[in-house]
Order: sequence, then C-alpha cells, then structure tokens
Amino acid sequence: MDNQNRSSVLQWLIPTGTMMVVVIAMLLSFSSKSNKEAEASVSKALIASAEGYGDRFLHELQMVGKVGETTGELLERIGTDDSARVTEVLGIAAQCADVNKVIYCGTDGKAMDQAGVPLDVSQESWFEEALVGEFPYVYTNEEQSVIVVKHVGQNAEHGYLMLYYPMERFADMLLQSGYDSSSFLVVLDLEGNILGVSGASTNACVQDGNIFSVIEAENKENARTLRNRLSNSARGSVDIQTGKQRQVLTSVPLGTNRWSLVLGVSESYAERQANYVRKNTKDMVLALALVIAIFFCAVMMINITGKIRSNKKKKELEDKADTDLLTGLNNKLATERKIKDYMAKNPDKQCMMFMVDVDNFKKINDTMGHAFGDEVLRSLGIQIGAIFRASDIIGRVGGDEFMVFLKDVSTDEAILKEAKKMETFFKNFQAGEYVKYKATASIGVAVFPQEGNDFETLYKAADQGVYKAKKRGKNQLAFYRDREPVVEQNTPSDAAE
Repeated sequence: MDNQNRSSVLQWLIPTGTMMVVVIAMLLSFSSKSNKEAEASVSKALIASAEGYGDRFLHELQMVGKVGETTGELLERIGTDDSARVTEVLGIAAQCADVNKVIYCGTDGKAMDQAGVPLDVSQESWFEEALVGEFPYVYTNEEQSVIVVKHVGQNAEHGYLMLYYPMERFADMLLQSGYDSSSFLVVLDLEGNILGVSGASTNACVQDGNIFSVIEAENKENARTLRNRLSNSARGSVDIQTGKQRQVLTSVPLGTNRWSLVLGVSESYAERQANYVRKNTKDMVLALALVIAIFFCAVMMINITGKIRSNKKKKELEDKADTDLLTGLNNKLATERKIKDYMAKNPDKQCMMFMVDVDNFKKINDTMGHAFGDEVLRSLGIQIGAIFRASDIIGRVGGDEFMVFLKDVSTDEAILKEAKKMETFFKNFQAGEYVKYKATASIGVAVFPQEGNDFETLYKAADQGVYKAKKRGKNQLAFYRDREPVVEQNTPSDAAE
C-alpha cells in the first residue's frame, strides 16, 4: 500500500513539478521577450521621429531650392547685365525663400548679394565644392548656413545663384516636441562634424562641434557603431554615457550630401516609453493558458517529437554526406544524383549545365600556397551559390571544377542571359581577405535535352565547351554548339591585388 501511495504521489508530483518549472521558465522568457520588444518599439519610434524631423529639414531646403530655380529662370530671361535689376531680383528671392543672403556669382567667384554689395567668394572653402555640384547643398561654417546652389542658364552659362539657408531656423525644430529638456537634434556630416543643433545646445554631446570628440572617450564601441551607421547611411540607436548622464542617440540618413540627423534623448525618457509599452500583459495570460494546454498534450507529443528528431537526424546525416566540406556545396555524387533525378522527372524541360574550371589553379597553389587555394575555392563556392536560384543544383565535382545546373530555362534569350550572368560574375570575382586575387575560369555550357538527354551525354557536351574555352585562351565562356548571338568574351587576365 505504501508503495502504491508513493507511486501515486510521484505520478502527480513529477508532472506538477514539471509544469511549475515550465510555467516559471515561461514567465522568465515572457519577461525577457517583453523587455526586448519594448526596447525595439522605442527604438522604432525614435527612428520614425528622427526621420520626420529630417523630412521637415529637407523640405525647407527643397523649398529654398524651388525659389532658387524660379529666380535663376527669371535672371536668364531678363539678363544679368543690369546690376540694379539683378539686385532687385535677388532681394525678392531672399524674402520669398526666407534666407539670410542670396548672391549671384560667376565661375571666377566674383559676386554680388541682394543688397548690391560686390563680393569675391572664390577663396571660400566651399566655393570649389559648390561649382563641382556633386551634392545639391554645401555648408559654410563661417556663416552657419547651408548654401543651396542653382545654375543660371544651361550648364551655368550665366553663372550661379546661391541661397544661404540659416541653420538658426533648424534650431527651432524641437521647440514644440514632447521630449524632455535635455533632448537635442543635430545634423552631422560624414565625419561627425555638427552643422546645426536644435534643442539642448548645452548638452555635452554637442559642445565641441564634433559629436565623436565627446563620446568616443567613454563609448568607444558604440561610437564605432555610430560611425559605421553614418558611413553606411544606416538607421539605429546606441546608448552612450557622458559623465554621469546616459543618453540614447538615434541616427538616420538625410538622403543628401551624405549627411545624417541624430536625435538624442535621455535614457530616463527612453525607459519611460519602454515601461508604457510593457503595460500590456495579455500575452502573459495567453502564454499561461497555452502552458496548461501543452501540459496535457505533452505525453502525446513525446512519441511524435522523438520520431521528428529521428527523421531530422537522419536528414542531417544525409545532408552532411552530400556536402562538400570545403565549399559547403553539393559534392560530386550528390550533384550527379540530383541532376539525374531532375532529368528523369522533367525530360521535356529545357535546362542548362555550366562546367566551370578555374584557370591556372596549380599556379595559385604553387605561388600562394594551398591554404590560399582553398580560400579561392571556398569563396568561389559561396559567391557562385549566391547568384543563382536556391532551386538550382550547384556542386563541386573536382579539385578546381564546379558544376551548375539551371532548371527550367525556357527560352534562348534566358539561356544567353544566364550565360552572361556567369561570365560577368568572373569579371568581378575576387578571393582572399588580405591579399585580393582575381581568379578566372574557363566555362563550358550545354543545353538539356537538345545537347544531351542524359547526364553523361550532357556532361560530355559541357566539358567540350570547357575545352573550347581553354583552346581560345581561357578566361571565357563557350557553348558546346555555336549559338547566335555569341556571348561577349572577356580579355584573359589573372592578377593578384
């Protein structure tokens, strides 16, 4: 009887204990997930807010640009010989665009402003940049302005019109925001130089004129992340600390001049917003209900799970047996088997086979070492796998030989297009992390089923194409049978950078 009772207790105790452990684990997981979702939500909101301010700023510059375009067209019509009339037009443009200054100048830098004052801007640091016209705007630190440059006449034959948008207008953007008093908004160039500030101009981050000169000392890793985002025109938020103050900096690209906009808020503000998001606990209730349901289904799922794991393990072993360890592609046996299976099931579908033979591979091994040779093959496998469909069959079938089988290439135009894609790939292919090596290949192409309705015949046809490519001087692509139009050939090259 004692044994029976003990057994009965254990029958309930074990599942109950298991359920409690699961519930606790679920609560902990829910808490962690809730925190992450709240942080992600706040980050998205800050990014959206920063982008909104960026759009407003760009809109103001664009409106100034429209005034400049209209003014330039007017100057072109009335001519620029009468300085009094030019001065009058510039004055009207300054009022319409609401800018500090408008000047008209020639390519020599000789200019006049809306007051008729003659100027020489040829020695200004921004002048050459303005004439080159790589970007629609230039920044002058001396006058704290963004200069909107517009041509007068086609190709600036009548000179240039320059409208000075004052960054003090940008300083008003955060005045009506819901952020706290320590928040700020800045426009940065690629090096982190501050072009304009809105909000808390006394914040430590904006005191030095360059945001990195302040934050890099205490936040090297996050400062590096911010630099990378500026360079790559990426969005995101980073946490930084300046003295005792912790802040969240959110950067977004402005989409012009490689400038970015950074919104800085206190960590306490971001935390308050995250806490507001966390108030929703409906997911926790649903999770607990699911735990109870799962508990009663657990026994039934054990056998199913065991079978699934067994099948998964079997599939992993099969995939491992089919994989070339160096490149991660199909090995020779798997490549041949998969192509044969597809041919048997789709005998009437037009397909194409590439045979790729890396040129002078023995020379690569002899001059740069077998390890570098392996790196060339590994890089080739990864990159060639990325340019074709996931459904296509790609494999390494020899030491320096690769096979690509493209399924269902229905038209001759598509065949030529895919051949051109492969040829272009090798124009740009490079391998090696520190020493860049421009590897080339001789490529043969055969079409199924016209040039071989079984694997062996098609393989021989593609191999004949490789032979033709090598005979013609390597570093090119050749079809088994001549096709029109002929795919453009590369000039043979084999150079290490």
